[in-house]
Amino acid sequence: MAIVSLPFSLPNLNLRRVNRYSGMAFASLNKETSTTVGVRVTEGEGNLPKVVLTSPHGSEAEIYLFGGCITSWKVPSGKDLLFVRPDAVFNKKKPISGGVPHCFPQFGPGAIQQHGFARNLDWSVVDSDNADGNPVVTLLLKDGPYSRSMWDFGFQALYKVILNSKSISTELIITNTDNKPFSFTSALHTYFSASVTGASVKGLKGCKTLDKELDPTNPVESKEERDVVTFPGFVDRVYLDAPSELHLDNGLGDVITVKNTNWSDAVLWNPHLQMEACYKDFVCVENAQIGNVQLEPQQSWTAKQHLSID
Repeated sequence: MAIVSLPFSLPNLNLRRVNRYSGMAFASLNKETSTTVGVRVTEGEGNLPKVVLTSPHGSEAEIYLFGGCITSWKVPSGKDLLFVRPDAVFNKKKPISGGVPHCFPQFGPGAIQQHGFARNLDWSVVDSDNADGNPVVTLLLKDGPYSRSMWDFGFQALYKVILNSKSISTELIITNTDNKPFSFTSALHTYFSASVTGASVKGLKGCKTLDKELDPTNPVESKEERDVVTFPGFVDRVYLDAPSELHLDNGLGDVITVKNTNWSDAVLWNPHLQMEACYKDFVCVENAQIGNVQLEPQQSWTAKQHLSID
């Protein structure tokens, strides 16, 4: 498989070895590499490469190339609005537990591993930019032996992350590069720092729900009647045809607006006593595509997420 060349200069990157990992290429790092103003690549936990975006307004985001996972979004006050679980490991033996993990090409359980393989693979940096002071990075994931061992299709995923003073935006583009159609489901499994007893979500009233709390394999269909949805215990609920804008009060003094384009559904999740060590400190509010998206060869699907505070 051809490896995409970086369309920008990496003057200080030590290319002492290039690892081939499931059809991907990524450069091994020595210390830190600056690509564009506000965009740098450095070593993170477990010596894994991460991209750091820095806004002139004082906001910052971190994205690990393993899993293409945003693990930190700090607003100018220095407060991190995302959550990484204390049991998270950074050794490539399992996905990073927290931040904004990808679920692709499968959300939840199914024919292949839970939530698919995109969160278990190295993504690569293919572009960086600085638009009006806002740092931008684009990551790439393509099919390889590991992905094809469980899902035998050619694909390309491009993931653009844009950091602003009080927002972080993502754009995910999935393209069918095969000669046969395929279908997939997907989600951004976003973990927000929260006080679970004070956290709530507005904007879901009237949605059809699939409640998986009693039996994940046989969800109960219902309709959301509440103006404000809370997390009083174990919560695992899909909201079908969700609105394009929700509001999360994290119970810590922040109201986060969760906007999306073309993510058709939403998911709320908190494991309660299944994760006794940390369930009180986060909630998941996820943009998702629960129903299958079918792509013919060379067709693409695009979905955007925009997280912001006032």
